[in-house]
Amino acid sequence: MLTEQTIAILNSLKLFGMARGLGERLAAPSHGELSHAEFVGLLVQDEKAYRDNQRLARLLKNAKLRQQAALEDIDFAHARGLSKQVVLELGTTQWIANHRNVLLSGPAGIGKSYIACALGNAAARAGYTTLYTRAPRLFESLQHARGDGSHLKLLDKLSRVQLLIVDDFLLTPLSEWERRDILEVVEGRYDVGATVFSSQCPVKDWYPAIGDPTLADAICDRLLHNAYRLELRGDSLRRKDGGAVKAENLSSEKRDGQTIEPTGGIR
Repeated sequence: MLTEQTIAILNSLKLFGMARGLGERLAAPSHGELSHAEFVGLLVQDEKAYRDNQRLARLLKNAKLRQQAALEDIDFAHARGLSKQVVLELGTTQWIANHRNVLLSGPAGIGKSYIACALGNAAARAGYTTLYTRAPRLFESLQHARGDGSHLKLLDKLSRVQLLIVDDFLLTPLSEWERRDILEVVEGRYDVGATVFSSQCPVKDWYPAIGDPTLADAICDRLLHNAYRLELRGDSLRRKDGGAVKAENLSSEKRDGQTIEPTGGIR
């Protein structure tokens, strides 16, 4: 059978990795030294690598991460109370399998969003379904879903994602329906998924910021239980050169109602 026909059949069977690998390996001078079993084995590896790459691309696309971030690029030189040991532990992603939470708090510009996105990137690369959202956008989506009758469907979707990242939590005190919605989100994910919350509000102030004492207690009890707490402090990483604010760090872009940090972000 002609090579072109074989490649066409492989593509029709959706074995795209093997189809591409067959052409490339036949063109390599060393392929003649391989046994039939070895050659087929290499094609199977090509298919697996192709499918793994396709799955990773889907996971990263569906994650909707705000920044292209990686844990290995986090800057530990800046004094902000960030433990390298804890970050390395989070990099193993075992905390996701154990359904633990990560609570990031600290002032603006300290790198919370970058760290949260880096955790999301690591999760996707480990094969976990991930979703990033800002708290204001999350509440807007839940409110809209309540109006069109898809509220329960959206809550179910949020409960099924293996890692949910909620950024910019508690920028403003929560309204009554926002308190109830966030309780439903954390309750639906309790012991079945891992969640990252990033907030400028210190964790110790979450109770009054949430508002209702009963709902605040229920929300914080579920979030704080068995959670990593990364409480960052110090000056903004945007401020350098004796306090001058660098333009490239402050420039941002509005896209679909969200503020998109510059490429790379604050690490």
